[in-house]
Amino acid sequence: MKRIFQASLVTAVLAASAFAIAQPTGYAGPSAKPAPGAGRYAGPSSVPLVTVKHLLDKGKDDQVARLQGKLVSHKGGEDYEFADASGKITVEIDARHFPAGVTVDHNTVVELTGEFDKELVGEPGFEVEQLKVVGK
Repeated sequence: MKRIFQASLVTAVLAASAFAIAQPTGYAGPSAKPAPGAGRYAGPSSVPLVTVKHLLDKGKDDQVARLQGKLVSHKGGEDYEFADASGKITVEIDARHFPAGVTVDHNTVVELTGEFDKELVGEPGFEVEQLKVVGK
């Protein structure tokens, strides 16, 4: 009975290890190639394009929106200062959302799609789900 239990335990550990090895690492940063078949939609969007001022004045928490402007500075970590003609807002961008092989600087015009975080305490922000380079 003890040997059957040990054999079952060894089999379970080996199966779990094989499953873990077969899983992707999850890293898809700027230098990573996209997964096979993982294309990006480039057509029109029904998500409204708004200004920073409109979002700050009338935006609702968790509202999905698009912003167009420039990342004017890196505040540290995943936080950047984004600006358009109407104002500035802190945006949070995962490294994986930057397009591979493209340098984005303070002169690059980008379109950000994501969710507005209207904080009860502290400053509001915007969590980016997609970053598209529009121009230089």
